[in-house]
Amino acid sequence: MGRHREAAGLLALVETTPGPWPAIADAVEAAGGTAPLVAARSESAESAERWTSVLDRLFAEDPELAVVTVLDDDYPANLAQVSNRPPFLFLRGQVLPHDDRSVAVVGTRQPSDDGRTTMRDLAAALAEAGVTVVSGLARGLDTDAHTAALAAGGRTIAVLGSGIRHIYPPENTDLAFRIGRSGAVVSQFWPDAPPSRTSFPRRNVVTSGIARGTVVVEAAATSGARMQARLAREHGRPVFLVESLVRSEPWASALVDQGGATVVKGAGDLLAALDRLVADRGPVPEERGSSRQIRLL
Repeated sequence: MGRHREAAGLLALVETTPGPWPAIADAVEAAGGTAPLVAARSESAESAERWTSVLDRLFAEDPELAVVTVLDDDYPANLAQVSNRPPFLFLRGQVLPHDDRSVAVVGTRQPSDDGRTTMRDLAAALAEAGVTVVSGLARGLDTDAHTAALAAGGRTIAVLGSGIRHIYPPENTDLAFRIGRSGAVVSQFWPDAPPSRTSFPRRNVVTSGIARGTVVVEAAATSGARMQARLAREHGRPVFLVESLVRSEPWASALVDQGGATVVKGAGDLLAALDRLVADRGPVPEERGSSRQIRLL
């Protein structure tokens, strides 16, 4: 199939072309496909043939698995707008057009009880307002975000730092299955790839890029959640920090003082902040859903 052929071409280019993955995505989009770039290098052409066979076997063995590339119309719209997007994503479930109305909610793997309550309230409120909840499936607050969104009957997207058939942490395997049934589980890594020290920062790029904004609930100065706040700013996306985080973490209060984030006290405050963001930037064409739903820009 054409999609698998382009995915095989991208895998071949990643394997045989030096340089960062986003540069490959740029080159392929500029060329209008992988064929011209693959044909220009004999090793890429050989690799593409091999990857075509590998993908055929993979999808025959696991029919619920899918791949989407930067060349596809259903590549996540928000992610397509950031410069460091990956050239492809493997996924279970579906990323739907209205998932562009999404917010990433992230935090520590070792949360306080208050942090867990806050995360659950925020994720549930977003889900009930028709906003897709994005998080990283990690232990702690990410798990609470996905679970609360599902319990509220909303959509949630899990972005993995491992392959989609190598769920990490393993105790979230059932949660990943549930998310894939009603939302989406996505990964830029080969489906059987284990997590690594470098895979989680790259996961954070996608978690930020796929969402219209990021909320950080609890996070230490060295945490991935703080990295996500930085990435969201680089992506030009709004950052929201829970008030208790700003009071307890110097990095968070400094970010607010610099004008790089908005402080929110809880779910109601976050929804109001999102409404103000929309009002400041103007209406969104073709608003979907009920009047209760938030129209994110």
